[in-house]
Amino acid sequence: MGDKPIWEQIGSSFIQHYYQLFDNDRTQLGAIYIDASCLTWEGQQFQGKAAIMEKLTSLPFQKIQHSITAQDHQPTPDSCIISMVVGQLKADEDPIMGFHQMFLLKNINDAWVCTNDMFRLALHNFG
Repeated sequence: MGDKPIWEQIGSSFIQHYYQLFDNDRTQLGAIYIDASCLTWEGQQFQGKAAIMEKLTSLPFQKIQHSITAQDHQPTPDSCIISMVVGQLKADEDPIMGFHQMFLLKNINDAWVCTNDMFRLALHNFG
């Protein structure tokens, strides 16, 4: 990783950490959000760590596995990092589905936290 820009190293490490927690113990995800964080999950808005964690821990599946296809990271002018993820997930016995997720990461007190998180399944309704 040494030849990648620092924002790519931080973004990639965050993504690996996030999905490892999500797939193994979603209750641990609270450590990456703050009270000012926002989540948009399939168009539903949640603000604050408590509301976000309530949503994530109440998702209607027992087991999930994410597979990352691609990830891109950029620095922002205000020293944050924006990360975009494309991948596939398998929840319980459901078919494999594509997804897109975007994160805005901010360094607060020497720790990278997620201030903004947007998630969508890659479903296309051409009806």
